[in-house]
Amino acid sequence: MKKDFETNFTGWAFVLAAVLLWFGWALSPHHIGEYIVAEDFTKVGESVWYWIWMYRIHIFGWVTMGVSMFALMSITLSKPYRVVILPGIGMVIVGTFTLAIANAFFYNFGAWGVGKTAGMSATEITAFMDSILSTNQYVTCFIRFGRIFSGVGLVLLGYAFVKWKLVSTWLGWFTMLLGFIAVGIIISIPDNYEIYKPIFHIKVIWLVAMGVAILRQGIHLPEEKA
Repeated sequence: MKKDFETNFTGWAFVLAAVLLWFGWALSPHHIGEYIVAEDFTKVGESVWYWIWMYRIHIFGWVTMGVSMFALMSITLSKPYRVVILPGIGMVIVGTFTLAIANAFFYNFGAWGVGKTAGMSATEITAFMDSILSTNQYVTCFIRFGRIFSGVGLVLLGYAFVKWKLVSTWLGWFTMLLGFIAVGIIISIPDNYEIYKPIFHIKVIWLVAMGVAILRQGIHLPEEKA
């Protein structure tokens, strides 16, 4: 088992990502759904600066998750498992930063829209919402693809965990199952945001489990065969 500064840094990165992601979400006074709607601006405007800071914390959670995945890759990128680890972590990273970018749009447009729609009539607000409809659609697509990319990456990563026993076997199966469920929901029920919501919380639990497991047990790195 490899257990040193590298694994400690990686483990704490996973834990910090979970804390930032979940508390940024949980402490936010208002959650935007799959699309920005006119009512969001009213809710955000009730405590706009507090909402902005909670969203910043949440977005930095996605960024920190990317850091944790890069750190994990730096430790595990050797033969024979790198052929699965690299595409697995790579896909998770792509998905994570796609989600970060999508959330940055909601954060920016949510705060900007509060001032933009202040004093507008119902007709003017409708026209404004129509003007951002295309961007709204693009960002929703980003969210879906971010989840798909992450899910595919988790399936590959979980497979590597199980095959080479890099971490506890149960954690490997948990990782793979989480990936399959994430992809399955988006493919089979793409337009029902509420059904996907619990997956976010499960992903946070996965981040904590990864962090604690790496901090306590390190990472098992089978010796490279000649």
